[in-house]
Amino acid sequence: MTAAPSPNPRPVTPRPLAHVPFDQELCGLVLDTAPRLFAVVQVYGDGLEDADGWVVAWGLADDDGLTHVIGIDGRMRMTLASPEHAVRHFAVRPGITARLVWPARPGAAALDRAEAA
Repeated sequence: MTAAPSPNPRPVTPRPLAHVPFDQELCGLVLDTAPRLFAVVQVYGDGLEDADGWVVAWGLADDDGLTHVIGIDGRMRMTLASPEHAVRHFAVRPGITARLVWPARPGAAALDRAEAA
């Protein structure tokens, strides 16, 4: 079977459809299902005027609580039942406490990396 030649002497290349509603739907889906980012911070001298703190790990928490934590040096990785369980692993030395710090959740998403920055 051969294709019949086009009766149009100047074939028109169709323009891509605007996918704005679908793109917005995808961005909404990402925002609705994105895990929450948090840091695990160790604090020395908590409550004192000269207290000091540092980030020891970053984590992602899913809506169901499942949590993935990785140490800032990349050598320690854990999967835990909740972010609060991560605190227990970093508050083991006397005088050092651990806290979770949650960066503000962004309210926007973009399909382009440059737009997302």
